[in-house]
Amino acid sequence: MDLSTLNTLLAPPDILNCKKILCIQPHPDDNEIGMGGIISSYADKGCEIHYLTVTNGDLGSLDENLSHEEIAAIRTKELEQAGRFLGASSFHSLNYGDGTLENIPRLAGEIAEIIRSVKPEAIFCPDPWLMYEAHYDHIVTGKAAAHAFMSSSLPRYPKGTLTQPWQPIAIGFYFTANPNLVVDTTDAYDKKFRAIDLHRSQFNEETLAMYRVYFKEKGRQLAEGKDFEIGEGLKVLAPVHLHCFVDAIHI
Repeated sequence: MDLSTLNTLLAPPDILNCKKILCIQPHPDDNEIGMGGIISSYADKGCEIHYLTVTNGDLGSLDENLSHEEIAAIRTKELEQAGRFLGASSFHSLNYGDGTLENIPRLAGEIAEIIRSVKPEAIFCPDPWLMYEAHYDHIVTGKAAAHAFMSSSLPRYPKGTLTQPWQPIAIGFYFTANPNLVVDTTDAYDKKFRAIDLHRSQFNEETLAMYRVYFKEKGRQLAEGKDFEIGEGLKVLAPVHLHCFVDAIHI
């Protein structure tokens, strides 16, 4: 192995020109909040965007008069409206109850089947190793997506599969404290928040105003020293980085 090969091994994959992506979210609003600007920027370049939502969000309401089934129906409608507004065209759901995720290997197998069906160049999900992340749905979804990403190229995985192997080139973790890629989302910033606003069951005006201030300031911090004003960050890794690779934290 020469030095150029080693440098390639220690670099994140190039994902900016993907033609098809799969955005995996634990709940019906996470894609918009975590990477809404990035999704919009992909759509502007003609990328085919798929959403995979793991839970139905049926705990996500403060209205005591709504049943779990009614909440889930509202949130399904909202997620498709918001996703289509940003440019997503296909929607997949595993329909787990909100707050019920616990079996990472089983969920990984289900996600792998979606990956093998969709055949995306890259997948995205929340960073399950975010320090102080307390929502187990995020932790389980992120770890299951990472395992599925690493294993979806195996012909016999998951057991009993009838789908053909497929290996995306990269996984991008959003909601991450360790980004190695900052995407210019300056022009998409307002569109991201119009999409978030379509989740009317989740956010009042006060919360949206707080998020606007926070994400704009965070976006400016991420863009510091670059030739754009606002960015969104991802931790982008290749399959080789996700198993017994002690330098993954430094990539």
